Amino acid sequence: MLRDPWAEIEDDLRDIRRKAEEKLAVEHLDIPLETPPEGLGDICFPAFQYSQALEASPEDCAERIVSAMDTGEYFSKHEAARGYVNSFIDWGKLTPQVVESILSLGPEFGGLEPKDERILLEHTSVNPTGPIHIGRSRNSIIGDTLARVLRRAGYDVTTEFLVNDTGRQMVVLTWATQNISEDELPKARRDKDDHLIVRYYQKAYEILESDTTLEKTIEDLVLRLDRGEEKIARDVKAVAEKVMEGMVSTLKEIGVTLDSYFWESSTILDGSVHEVIESLKRSENAHSDAGAYYLDLESSGIHGWDARFFFTRKDGTSLYTTRDIAYHLGKFKRCDIAINVLGEDQKLGMKQLTLALDMMGVEKRPETVFYAFVSLPTGKMSTRSGTTVLLDDLIDESRARAAEEVKKRRPELSPERIESIANIVGTGAVRYNILRVQPEKKIVFKWEEALNFDGNTAPFIQYSHARACSILRKAPDRTGKDYGLLAHPAEIRLVNTLSRFPAVIRNCAGSLRVHSLASYAYDLSSDFNQFYRDCGVIRAEPELRDARGALVECTKIVLVSSLDTMGIQAPEEM
Repeated sequence: MLRDPWAEIEDDLRDIRRKAEEKLAVEHLDIPLETPPEGLGDICFPAFQYSQALEASPEDCAERIVSAMDTGEYFSKHEAARGYVNSFIDWGKLTPQVVESILSLGPEFGGLEPKDERILLEHTSVNPTGPIHIGRSRNSIIGDTLARVLRRAGYDVTTEFLVNDTGRQMVVLTWATQNISEDELPKARRDKDDHLIVRYYQKAYEILESDTTLEKTIEDLVLRLDRGEEKIARDVKAVAEKVMEGMVSTLKEIGVTLDSYFWESSTILDGSVHEVIESLKRSENAHSDAGAYYLDLESSGIHGWDARFFFTRKDGTSLYTTRDIAYHLGKFKRCDIAINVLGEDQKLGMKQLTLALDMMGVEKRPETVFYAFVSLPTGKMSTRSGTTVLLDDLIDESRARAAEEVKKRRPELSPERIESIANIVGTGAVRYNILRVQPEKKIVFKWEEALNFDGNTAPFIQYSHARACSILRKAPDRTGKDYGLLAHPAEIRLVNTLSRFPAVIRNCAGSLRVHSLASYAYDLSSDFNQFYRDCGVIRAEPELRDARGALVECTKIVLVSSLDTMGIQAPEEM
């Protein structure tokens, strides 16, 4: 049984290459394996690194290496081309093993061996000041999918939301809920706490633009909160909890759930942030500017104003970055690997945090996944000014458009069934549209792109799964299958793609980059569509029909696993 076919294939090729090196009496070189252009084999490696040892050109090196290679367990032949060694898999031998492995393992195919490390993955962690907009949801979708990937890769993963219930923004919001009348506010867009409370936040900032006395009141409240005044801390946390209820319910609509919530105020109330401040003050790099303390990071390669990493204000209160250090010190005690999903604007802050940990003598470091922001064609989104596309609205619109599509394609379905399918398809479209883009690439949000159901989209992949289910419903029971009959180019291409699923999980987990999982699911769906266009299943001769039916079953299994790992449901009809 092959749990990870491509790990076996790569190990086989490395072993073949090592034996060839021994025959040629050259030192073993750990050369990365690559995927060659279509038609030039299934896996390859460059030969130019052997030029010095063999005193030959890369082209001649490739020829000599090929002449010394055997076929091993999984290969039919090797060829030299343009300084590369291209290896061809013996699909007649491998195809039955791949199909049998997927059918035997079922949903476990793609699951890797359990790991000893515990991972604490922090994601979302947006300020609880109002509803989640589509820009903020990029963090949630990347973080939730990464957690799913890491769990499938064998890690023990806990996801966590760092709730910012301290600082100026939360003090402003809390003051607003206590001092602004409902009559002064516009009507809420929805009857949800996050939608109701954000109006107070926006109104308060309108007042702050002209009311200097309010600014002083806010500064006093921030100081009292940072000094651990419990009543203020309770008031702020109570407001944050209400907003969080609305945010969490929205996240659940797109399949995002978190295991734990860490309240930032606890670093103040338990004294840990003040321990950080005292530790940093003892650093030889610590300095004071009119009472505000900072670390001088000039010697660490940070220049200009950014080289002054302030960890207290002039009034002695802590800053977000100081509390973040305290949070990380506690986090390190609860895990072996700490991973953060953060917006690209946090790169400097994380660099400063890392240098501060150095100066405190702390060896552990968080691993960070940065992502670029989602903006509108008119500019960036802002909760404070109300220039946002709210995730609640996007979900509703996506489901509504999905319902219209289902009605067109399946008018015979009941309204209840249409709604059920539309909810699955619409929600999947929202997640996939964000997930498929590389995290470092900016996204300019456009409705027509976000809700496009054609091409590289979740509905295309979900439809492929529904098609597989339809074929399997029509196929009779299958026994005595001869998988060696699967030799058509479209069949081999599909088996090849299916076999790579565990490797995709392995690579995504290793790189902490999940967009390639979306690419894989799209490629698998495309290859499956090509297969059922070129290779009839139901009308094929019995033995071939049975083998092809098994291949459809394999595709269904891997599509479900791929979609589930992305947090997307797989409907059986569309």
